[in-house]
Amino acid sequence: MATGLSARSLALLVIDVQPSFALPEPIVNGIRALSRQLYTVATIERHDEAVTPFERQLGWKPAPDDDSLVPTDRLFIKHGYLPPAALIDHLRSRAVERVLVCGIQADTCCLAAGFMLFDAGLHPTLLKWLSVGSSLDPSADLGARLWQHHFGSVLHEPADLSLAD
Repeated sequence: MATGLSARSLALLVIDVQPSFALPEPIVNGIRALSRQLYTVATIERHDEAVTPFERQLGWKPAPDDDSLVPTDRLFIKHGYLPPAALIDHLRSRAVERVLVCGIQADTCCLAAGFMLFDAGLHPTLLKWLSVGSSLDPSADLGARLWQHHFGSVLHEPADLSLAD
């Protein structure tokens, strides 16, 4: 499905891979390895109750000072499910056409990013093997089905990703 994608028109978007969220080390290592091959941006969820009332509404909050567990070319701070609009502006400024998405909560945070990317015309693609779901969807199967339904683009294993220079 992704055979022959040009690395020049791609970006890797890493969603909330940070200490506040438990993510299996093999997935973190896989994301790190791919981040060395592609231009990589990431979001980090930080807590600011005045912006997004996580604690008041959900009884939970991410750390106020987490940092990415994956080296990136550009880091975007977010408060809530959606990435900041500056992320879209940045990807457009780099002439990105397709965004490979991975990270935390394929069915919520990744999906929210997917909608934002889709609406901006940036062709989101979920990398299922490098993603986890919420506590409702630990396997990320529901998230992958939602991605396939809404965006038509899910890669299930590394062999599905073939990059061309």
